[in-house]
Amino acid sequence: MDKTTEIILEIENAERISFEQSFKIVSYCTQLLSQHSAEAELSARKIVIHVLNNWGKIDKNLYVVWADLIETLGFYPYIQKNSSDLKIMSFADDVRMSYFKSDFLKNTYLHKEQKKISNYLLSGKNIIASAPTSFGKSLLISTLEAYFQGKKELFEGLAIEKLEQNWFEYPVLHLSLNAEKYDSRERLEGMLELQLESWEEMYGVDKGTMTYSGRFITIIRRAYEQTGRRVVVLVDEYDKPMLQTFDKPDLQEDFRKTLTAFYTVLKDADPYLQFVFITGVTKFAQMGIFSTLNQLNDISFDLEYNTLCGMTRTEIETVFVPELQELALQAETNYDEAIEQLTRQYDGYRFTPEKGFTPMFNPFSVLNALAKSRFGDYWFASGTPTFLVEILKKTNFDLRELDGIEVSSASLSDDRANISNPVPMIYQSGYLTIKSFDQRFRTYTLGFPNEEVKYGFLNFVAPFYTPVASTDTTFYIGKFVHELETGETEAFLTRLSCFFADFPYELNEKTERHYQVVFYLVFKLMGQFTQAEVRTAIGRADAVVKTADYIYVFEFKLTGTAEDALKQIDEKGYLLPYTVDGRRLVKVGVSFDAAKRNLGEWLIV
Repeated sequence: MDKTTEIILEIENAERISFEQSFKIVSYCTQLLSQHSAEAELSARKIVIHVLNNWGKIDKNLYVVWADLIETLGFYPYIQKNSSDLKIMSFADDVRMSYFKSDFLKNTYLHKEQKKISNYLLSGKNIIASAPTSFGKSLLISTLEAYFQGKKELFEGLAIEKLEQNWFEYPVLHLSLNAEKYDSRERLEGMLELQLESWEEMYGVDKGTMTYSGRFITIIRRAYEQTGRRVVVLVDEYDKPMLQTFDKPDLQEDFRKTLTAFYTVLKDADPYLQFVFITGVTKFAQMGIFSTLNQLNDISFDLEYNTLCGMTRTEIETVFVPELQELALQAETNYDEAIEQLTRQYDGYRFTPEKGFTPMFNPFSVLNALAKSRFGDYWFASGTPTFLVEILKKTNFDLRELDGIEVSSASLSDDRANISNPVPMIYQSGYLTIKSFDQRFRTYTLGFPNEEVKYGFLNFVAPFYTPVASTDTTFYIGKFVHELETGETEAFLTRLSCFFADFPYELNEKTERHYQVVFYLVFKLMGQFTQAEVRTAIGRADAVVKTADYIYVFEFKLTGTAEDALKQIDEKGYLLPYTVDGRRLVKVGVSFDAAKRNLGEWLIV
């Protein structure tokens, strides 16, 4: 049991929380907050919430200390509720608290998150946001549509029901480019035509001989004139046509010109617009499509909105307790382990470089896992990244560099579709996320966000680099793991040799690096079922596999003998970290036969 859980149980079970206990709890929460990490802050928030729920147990002599901690965490409604006990002591604190006072509700204060949402909806700004697919962007668009249409009944019981007093009905133009295959100019034109005709019928506009852009601005003006209210424009998946033509530059350029002319209307129509919100997966088309829309505010990297799409661990643990209990039951584990597995499987997305970020869960995967009470690769199965693999193949990109690659700030936010640099696209599509940020040099370290994405991606790309069909990947990897678990090293290497022997002719023309990538894929995928590490730095063995009874250290020589490989294991001390482990240590040296394009000799010691 961790310390946070111990303190929460202590709070709940105590008849009275003494001065000493309060001081201890406050000190611990202060230590957590001083770490400046999202996980530590979450623990502090959990503790303080339980304290507030047991406020009658608190020693009154420490109210002033608790007030400071509660204010730091932004629990302003609780300060207001217990105003006789919780006094804001300094002028600075009083000014800061006043910021969180509701603009609509008399003498009402908001949580930090509530205030953020309130400011966001009332900003009147034109906003663009990018996030991976199936992260709730379309749901967010639909929610905004219902809000601006004044559908108060849909928000019953939510904070915004009280925050919004007027519930005005605005004219809403909702354009979704998602439900279409954009493989020709006619497809895009057909989608725009269908949408424009619907709006024209709604507001009595005669399209005449006008262009798409002319019809769009006419509709906006007519909607404003008829309703007396400024227009809300919501665009979902703005980049879908561009994304589907990544490998067709002529068609993509045609789409770019059409969409640029269409979206530029939003600049000229600004006096008639109340709110514009645009979502997409990528940023790469922004420079071409939205270059004239300098009033757009890109919030994709903003700390303030880093929890806008997706789910936080707090939200999951607060809302889905029964579902989590059922998931734990079906997975034959306990509640805490189910949460941890959920975290390993679906958490890990980071949408801002700032240190105060909150790691986000993939909502599509979480909801499916909870609905089915079963862990699975739900998000990855919802849309396979075929176009990304094609990009990797065309650029001859080294697959081994993806997990832990360093990129510049300018590269990561690159707005242009650059076939020679696929990393921004892979990141923006959700297959990589921010692992760390170097403020001094403005560089990002990227990696797979979680196990679902890592193993899903590697399993998917394996058939593009190996002769194994996608449906057989897990079968092969399972056999490899079983053989090493039972000490059948010869059988493992023989199977691996057969694996290479089955390469079709076109794959046998691959470079030396291609075979290194294959080794990487095999050992990386074994990590699903046992501890398997692939070399990520100089001074380490090519691969290390740990089973219940064995630790294997592999060294592969593309140029050199099996003896050379074993010699390197000894000279470099690759075994030293494992000598006190207690499991049997096995050294495996393997040479590569360039003429046969397969494994050559191997030695097992």
